[in-house]
Order: sequence, then C-alpha cells, then structure tokens
Amino acid sequence: MRGFDPSRLKARRERSGLSRPELARVAGIGHATLYQWETGATSPQVDLLKRVADALGAKISDIVIVPEAERLPGDWRVLAGLLQPQLGKLAEVSTTTVAQVERGQAALTEDNARKLSAALGVSESVYRAAYERARNRPAGTPA
Repeated sequence: MRGFDPSRLKARRERSGLSRPELARVAGIGHATLYQWETGATSPQVDLLKRVADALGAKISDIVIVPEAERLPGDWRVLAGLLQPQLGKLAEVSTTTVAQVERGQAALTEDNARKLSAALGVSESVYRAAYERARNRPAGTPA
C-alpha cells in the first residue's frame, strides 16, 4: 500500500493506550497481523486497516501518507477505506473498470470520472489529475 507508515500506526495505537492484542480484538483482526503491519513486515489490506483506524478513532489518512499532488486513483480509494469491488459497487462500475482506471490502462470516460469521483468524495478535476498521473507514471512504477 503506497504511503503506509508502520510507525504512524504504532504511535497512534500507543497514544490510544491500547495494547496490540486489545486493538486487534476491538478491530476484529489477528494480533499477529497487527504486529506484522507495525513492524513493516507486511502491508495491510485497506478494509482491515479501515477497521483498525476506526477502532483508534483515526482516519486512514493519519496512517497512510501520500501528498495530494502525488495521489493516484488507487490512493484516493485507499484513503476512503474501500476495496476495488466496494468502490465499483458504490460507483456502479465494474471492478475490472476500477482496476484498469487505477492502473491507467483504460480510458477514463466522462461517465466513469463522474461516478468514481462522486463515490470517493473528490472533485472530477482532482480524480482526473490522479488518473493522468497513473497514465503518465514511469514504466515499472506501481499504481
């Protein structure tokens, strides 16, 4: 996950006064999973990270740091706490379309730009700019 900062997650948990096992229990995830995230051994799934952020009274953007001017479509989705199928359902577009748009592999139609930006709560111009960054990123750079 682009921008995930394990140290921010750990610091947020510690500020909350919750132990790792207690936060894992409250969020409904495994204690070992939380440990792996906090140590940077693995990167979280967005839906599980959202549960942890909610349990901490935090936003995903408190833990996942991607400057707005560098965000790609997938970053906006992650910050909203959504998986691709969830965004597709909200925006009434296929999961395949969401994935291809996020990677810059399919054209962003007017209709899809309107639906996806609305589902994410960002302006169309912001979403289009993120899409253009995905389309024009250097070869081999993950989207």
